[in-house]
Amino acid sequence: MARKVLRFLRRHWRLLTAAAAGAVLALLVNAFVVPWFHDDHAPEDGELVILSGRDDGYGNQRQALVDQWNALHPRSPARIEQLAAVADAQRSEMVARAQGSGRGDADIYNLDVTWTAEFASQGYIRAVDDADTTGFLAAPLRTCTYDGRLWALPFNTDAGLLYYRDNYVGTAPTSWPQLVAQAQSVLTGFGALSSDGTRPTAGYAGQLADYEGLTVNALEAIWAAGGDVVDGDGKVVIDSAEAQEGLHRLAEGLNRSAPQVILPESANFDEQAATQAFAEGKVLFMRNWPVAHRTLDPPPALAPPPGATPGPAATPADTRPALEFEVTRLPGPSALGGQNLAVSAHSRHPDAARQLIAFLTSERSQQILFERGGFAATREIVYRDAEVIQRYRYAPTLLEAIRNARTRPVTPHYAQFSETFRAIVRQALADGGQLPADAKARLEAALQGYKR
Repeated sequence: MARKVLRFLRRHWRLLTAAAAGAVLALLVNAFVVPWFHDDHAPEDGELVILSGRDDGYGNQRQALVDQWNALHPRSPARIEQLAAVADAQRSEMVARAQGSGRGDADIYNLDVTWTAEFASQGYIRAVDDADTTGFLAAPLRTCTYDGRLWALPFNTDAGLLYYRDNYVGTAPTSWPQLVAQAQSVLTGFGALSSDGTRPTAGYAGQLADYEGLTVNALEAIWAAGGDVVDGDGKVVIDSAEAQEGLHRLAEGLNRSAPQVILPESANFDEQAATQAFAEGKVLFMRNWPVAHRTLDPPPALAPPPGATPGPAATPADTRPALEFEVTRLPGPSALGGQNLAVSAHSRHPDAARQLIAFLTSERSQQILFERGGFAATREIVYRDAEVIQRYRYAPTLLEAIRNARTRPVTPHYAQFSETFRAIVRQALADGGQLPADAKARLEAALQGYKR
């Protein structure tokens, strides 16, 4: 019997070797193309609808990725339905669609990171606990979880950076008191115009208008002072000495003149207005998202891939005044930004939707979104790419900022919390940083979805 087996092996050795190689090749191919849910189901036929805000990146790269998906999956094509540009309006439209009679019209929600808890708790999206999360940065991935379950995958992330005029201040500040001291020193001894024809009139610009930007800026100020608003156990701690010190710093900076620490107009600034003030040389420092860097120092244009849908191009650098600046991390943790992709609970094509999310959040797609579109990637490997680093010189700094970023309070009632918190902050800024007496009670009610 053994001799027959040996004779068979000798006679068919080449055939068996080829078969084994083919099996190994099949395994390798499957390892790269199997979706992250390891679905046994083929994607359903029919159009997939992605509800999303406006694509603010270069060259419409989100649409370019959807076009690639459509070419590969002609029986399950996808379409991006863009909603209002304002985040609050986007959320309202998504909630209305999730609750309304046409709630099955959407397959994927592109959610702001602060909305995941609300959409999960209300049953608007499906849990995706079986997703392969290998390779994602820890901070963005945390925004996809709620109540111990995974509800989405991170599409793009964001973290605030500190922009500074290095030709004036030299080294980057590492704390708010150091930033204030540098600003006072430069502004007090300031003489002639700089080489680029600008004259700073204040030290710092942030986003303190009554919208989500104020929530983010105030949280970051409190964190930088060692305080918090809601601790890890969900307890409101805004009345701590450290939290009040953070608000006091903002109030003092706005109200203190000769020299002016915070540009007074910051009280009405959003991101675009702050960027404009910095570009005009009015301030030495600015807190902003990475998108401001692309405005102040646009990267070189890239040729669009064949068949790509034309999108907004970078403004040529020579149309803007030459401005010397650098970026560093904020004096404290940044609030984490970004968006997550989640499958609608009422999708008629849930398996196809899950596979489309796998495609859009894959390493290759994240590389395209960052390198060509300027969207901060949610996978660490993209930040190691030489082309990305050359094109976006802030990429290593941004990676560190994302690693150290903190999530805003996780609550199904985040919209109510943010509105209440902003009202409290505005009262405090008008009163030298002093909290209103009922601040803690109002925030506790807001976290439960009530307004006091």
